[in-house]
Order: sequence, then C-alpha cells, then structure tokens
Amino acid sequence: MNIRDAAFRKFLIVWSGQLFSAIGSGLTAFALGVFVFQKTQSAMDYSLIILFNFLPSFLMLPFTGVLADRFDRKKMMILGDAGSIAGILFILFIMMSGNVDLWHIYLGVALSSVSAAIQIPAYKAAVSDLVSEEQYSQASGLIQLAGSAQYLISPMIAGFLVSYFDIKLVLILDIMTFVIAVAAVLVITKREAAPRQQDNRNFFRDLTDSFRYLLSRKGILWLVVLTSMVCFYIGLLQSLFGPMVLALADSRTLGIALSLSATGMLVSSLLIGVFGLKQSKVFILSLFLALAGLFYALMGLFPAVAMIIVFGFLFFVTLPFVNTSLEVLIRTNVDNENQGRVWSMVYAISQVGFILAFGSAGFLSDHVFNPLLLPDGALSQTVGQLIGTGQGRGIGLLFVLSGLFVSLLGLMIGRVKKIKALESDAAGEARATGVSG
Repeated sequence: MNIRDAAFRKFLIVWSGQLFSAIGSGLTAFALGVFVFQKTQSAMDYSLIILFNFLPSFLMLPFTGVLADRFDRKKMMILGDAGSIAGILFILFIMMSGNVDLWHIYLGVALSSVSAAIQIPAYKAAVSDLVSEEQYSQASGLIQLAGSAQYLISPMIAGFLVSYFDIKLVLILDIMTFVIAVAAVLVITKREAAPRQQDNRNFFRDLTDSFRYLLSRKGILWLVVLTSMVCFYIGLLQSLFGPMVLALADSRTLGIALSLSATGMLVSSLLIGVFGLKQSKVFILSLFLALAGLFYALMGLFPAVAMIIVFGFLFFVTLPFVNTSLEVLIRTNVDNENQGRVWSMVYAISQVGFILAFGSAGFLSDHVFNPLLLPDGALSQTVGQLIGTGQGRGIGLLFVLSGLFVSLLGLMIGRVKKIKALESDAAGEARATGVSG
C-alpha cells in the first residue's frame, strides 16, 4: 500500500507540472486565435492554427509511441516540453521583430506540435508505470482535470491579457509554464515499471507490430474508429466556437464564455478524480456521449451568449466521463510493455477526425453554412426563423447537425458487441491475475 501511495505521489508531481503546462498552452491557443481572427476576420485562418497544432502530432505519434516503449519515458517528456518552448520562442522572436505573418505563427505552432508528439505517448505510458490498476480511473480523471484547465482557467486570463497587454506577454507566460513542467519531471526519481528490452529490435518492425497488436484487439479498434468519427464533430466545435461567439461579442466575452462553459469539465473531472468510475464503462461512454451530442446541438440553436454558456457547461460536464471511460477501457486491455505504441496508434487514428475537421471547418463556415443564413441567404426564411440569421448563425446550424450525429454515434457505441466485450475481457484478466498472484 505504501509503495502504491509513493508511486501515486510521483504521478501527482508530474501531473502538477502538466497542469501548469496545459494552462500556458491554453493561454497561447486563445491569444493566437483571437490575434488571427481580429486580423483577418476569417474562420478559416482561425481554424488553420488548430490544424497546424494537430497535424504534425498526428503524423509523428505512431513513431514516437514506439520510442516511448524503447526509451526512458521521463527523458522523452522533458525533450517534448523543451521542444514546445522552442516553438513558442520562435513566434515570440518574430513578433518582437515586428514582421510577423500568418505563416510564422503556423510554423511556430507546428514546431510545438512536433514536440507534443514526443511528450504525449511518453506521458500516457508513464501513468501505467506510476499508478496501480485500481488507480487508473482516478489518474485519468486528474489528467482530464489538467486538460480542462486550458478551457477553464486559460480563456478568462487570456481574454483579460489580450485586452490590456501585448500578446508577447502571453507567450512569455506559456514558456514559463513549460519550464515548470520540465522541473516537475526532473524532481521525481527514475522508475521503470517494466524493463526496456527492445533497443536492439528493428524500429519499423516495432511500428508494424504495434499496428498488428491493435488490429488483433477488435474491440479496441472498433472503439477507436467510432471515436475518430466523434472527434470530427468535436473538432468542428473546437474550430468554430470562437468565431461563433466573436460574431456576437468581443474577445473578453469569449474568454468568459469558454471559462464558464469549461467549469462543467472541472466539476465532473473532480468527481471522477475523487471517486473514480464504478459502473460499466461502456454504458457510461454511450450515455454521456449521447448527452454530449444533445448539448452540442443546443449550443448552436440559440443566438445568445448566455444560452451558449449554459449548454456549453453541460457539454463540458460530459467530456471527462467520455474520455475517462475510453482511457480505462483501452488501458485495461493493453499490456504495459505495449502502452506507448498502442496509445500513439490510438491517438493517430482518433485524430484523423480532428485533422479532417480542422482542415474543413473554416471552409464549411465561410463558404457553405454562413452564407445560407445571412439575411438574404437560402435558409434565412426557413431555418433562420428558428435559429436566427446573420454572421455566425451558419456555424450554429452546423453545430445543431453535428450534435445530432454525435448522439447517434454515442448510441451506436453502446450496441457494438466487440466494444461491450472489452469490459468482460478486462474483468477476466483481472481475476486470472488475482488467482495467479
């Protein structure tokens, strides 16, 4: 028991550093998005920041996941955070020169994304090193809490900072949070839960084996493919929430709206972190994904910031339950020595949905949905009578349709037999381990 407690304390140290890092990343993401949108008034330019933040990670994660199983995960986390500092420094130096263009921002964000691809699978795999299986749901809940900080805390702070200070201050603060994350990893003592005996194996063979491993787990593969479809619609929301609110209000209001909405994520993350999840993970995943879709649709229905905040809050309440259920189902069905590479494959496949969303969201908004709901648009006298007309209302219609599809996918996940079998398989393995121990 004492060993488990000591290991969990080490996890908490690393987690604390990642919490500060998430807050800093949220500051930069918000500030750069507002900076670009105010400069160009284009949802496409806004969404391209998010695309360049994800695309390099998407391309590199399968490779860095293999590295997380072959090398020291702590050192990989430090390398990833240090690389993220370099990307933000690049943007900062360009802005200080006074000659910043959009491609400078996109390049700096992409450099940080490459570094995140190194850090993410190492961090995910290190959780299995540091905590016992009984603590997986608590650790996952705390990870969701840290991730929610960039939506809960960062937007409100960033909205204030960009209103009264130069954006360069935001970038400096982000760099400082990455330094804290590196220091937190350095504090913990080196600990490997499983020996690394793969250094002399062929790298690409490991990569191929990781894909075969995932294919052999049909339930996990089904889960990841359906999750990728959900991620497409979540990516649309992530790309267009800012432009939709900025069409109704200013950047400070957007920051407040994001922070208040994300309070829901804080509430449910704390509940999961303290109590864990005792019920069927597949049932929880299906139920809360269906609810997420409902609240997603309602966010787009009303052209009022107050209503967007209310349904945004309820939407964010559901996300930690969805994410934690996914994490526990995957983590309990994958051997520890394969955690790094499998997590990288899971991220790579699921993020296909995000990449497609980030690449298409701006076009769908600027050239398809928004024109339909302008005062003289094709749907202004029909759908427009229900959800309103004008700038940003096309995004509202896109949210309504996307939310309905997310609810349908949530109901589908609960009916796939291969996914439902994951829970019984994990329980069987746990009983077998207990007998043999």
